Amino acid sequence: MISVDEALKTILDTIVPLPVEKVNILAALGRVLGEDIVAPRHLPPTNNSSMDGYAVRARDTGGAKSTSPVILNVIEDIPAGTVPQKALAAGQASRIMTGAPLPEGADAVVRMEDTQPDGRQVHIHVEARQGLDIRLAGEDVREGETVIFSGSVIRPAEVGMLAALGRSFVSVYQRPVVAILATGDELVDIDEPPSSWKIISSNSYATAAQVIESGATVLQLGIVKDRRESLIEKFRAATRADLIISSGGVSVGDYDLVKDIMKEVGNAMQFWQVAMRPGKPLAFGSIQGVPVFGLPGNPVSSMISFEQFVRPTILKMMGHKNLYRKMIRATLEQDLAKREGMRYFMRGQVRWEAGRYYVRSTGEQGSGILKSMVRANGLIVLPEQTTSFRKGEEVLVQLLDRSMEQTDHPDYV
Repeated sequence: MISVDEALKTILDTIVPLPVEKVNILAALGRVLGEDIVAPRHLPPTNNSSMDGYAVRARDTGGAKSTSPVILNVIEDIPAGTVPQKALAAGQASRIMTGAPLPEGADAVVRMEDTQPDGRQVHIHVEARQGLDIRLAGEDVREGETVIFSGSVIRPAEVGMLAALGRSFVSVYQRPVVAILATGDELVDIDEPPSSWKIISSNSYATAAQVIESGATVLQLGIVKDRRESLIEKFRAATRADLIISSGGVSVGDYDLVKDIMKEVGNAMQFWQVAMRPGKPLAFGSIQGVPVFGLPGNPVSSMISFEQFVRPTILKMMGHKNLYRKMIRATLEQDLAKREGMRYFMRGQVRWEAGRYYVRSTGEQGSGILKSMVRANGLIVLPEQTTSFRKGEEVLVQLLDRSMEQTDHPDYV
């Protein structure tokens, strides 16, 4: 049996990001960029107006006031998307719209509300300074500048920038295909009528949901009976995926065959027990080079093992650098106790009140109490060597609900 930290290091040391693929920039949202994005031109490409108004020579507006305006001759209208046809000379102005390029000779824009049109003339009511309401060429992005770096997560802002740079497709790290199978003679699928000695394979669906939430693609291989031939067939079929997850069959019972079958189909076993609760029986290795997790059969154990080990694995495969859930410090609202030598992940209800986090357990913490996960928005992480925790103490909590994140508070770690 190894520690949680040892198990996590062993797993992640074997994982490398998948290759990149070209996708449309909208399909790239939320994924990790696999190339540097270098600007092929300035943004904006030319000097342009940031306001609707009049392009002028600033020196021609000297002394202008609402009570004694400067009068300039309007020589041209310049809508956005058109090219100026005339250069400004002394005493002249061009009516210009937001985003339109500046005419030659202009060095300022006077806003529409500071003017009074009068036929082919305009009354300027303010004195303009050089550069007023002008967006300079390249003030956002310079030609040759690396604007987005490889390894960045694509957000809406990055999508907008890619579009502005004329990039409709970009290279991103592939999403892993994750094969999921559940083992056990006692299992039936969701639409089959359960009997008193059968249970619905909820793990298949909970794990699939966790995989999808992590950003990967699911390959459901269904339920496998506790038969050597069936297990071998399913595990071999699963090797076409990038990652394999099974649940059940990794404990020490006579019918817990998964570890032995893993070895038979070419698995290099790394470990099969972790000093944590729930989730102690956890197998990890590879089958024909494909990483494989044997998660516990109890639903809570399976979900928590996924959170600690499988989710970081999937994120690393997709090129992410930030692999973990956010951790916060919260004040306990009750006494808690545990065994020495095991790291506990208690299901907790976190709340934010008066500038502090508070947390209490969701109630019964058995590894088969799926309701404890339904009610949880965080996992109370209790360290290995401490056995008792008093009401009012601070504990670490792994947030499962991002809406609980308060990033401006010192308790956020």
